[in-house]
Order: sequence, then structure tokens, then C-alpha cells
Amino acid sequence: MGIILRWLGAFLLLSATYNPTQLNFTRWAEANWQTQMPLTLLLGLLLGVGYMIYIGATLRSIGAFGIILVAAIVAAMVWVLIDYQILTLQNPSLNLWLGIFALSVVLGIGLSWSIIRQRLSGQATVDEVQE
Repeated sequence: MGIILRWLGAFLLLSATYNPTQLNFTRWAEANWQTQMPLTLLLGLLLGVGYMIYIGATLRSIGAFGIILVAAIVAAMVWVLIDYQILTLQNPSLNLWLGIFALSVVLGIGLSWSIIRQRLSGQATVDEVQE
């Protein structure tokens, strides 16, 4: 359940920042920058903190190679769905949602990697202490 919540958090973070609808921070900020600058800045900083948490944890847990590997697996899954004609890439909005989904899977796995690894191997992950 925790892994799904971490993925959902990543999905919400990405889709709140930008998505094909009018309901996203980027479009809201463009429309309200002049009249709501302090609120726009505050919300942008909060989103930035969310990205710092997710990207930092992902880089520490799976690294650049892991990010590429997870992204390649998601891309291969999309390719299989396209090959079996379950999915088509003719709709630009759907393509953007697929991109948001793919990035959220990468970030969700990155944030959940120690849990996944512990469940698969039975070994706990311990952070290294640097003095």
C-alpha cells in the first residue's frame, strides 16, 4: 500500500505541475502571476520541495542507471500496448498523460526502492553515515 501511495504522490505532483487540462499550476501561474505573485511563488516553492524530495530520493536509491532502466521498462510496456493495438499515440492529450504516468512510475519506484528491495531480498537498507 505504501508503494502505491508514493507512486500516487509522484503522479499528483507531476500532474499538478502540468497536464493537458486547464487545471494545473503552470497555466494558473501564467494567468495569475501579475495579480497573485506571492501565492504563485509560494505554490511554486512547495512544488519545488516536492520535486526535491522525489528526485533526491530517486537519485540516491536507484541512481541514473536505475532511472534509465525503469524508464526503459515503462517505455517497453507502452510499446507492447501499441504493438497489440491496445493503445494508440494519435491523441496528444493521452500522450502527455502517458508521459506523466511514466515519470511518476520512475519517481514512485525511486522513492519506494528500499521497501521493494527489502521485500524481495529480505535485507534491510541502512543509510551510510559520513563523518
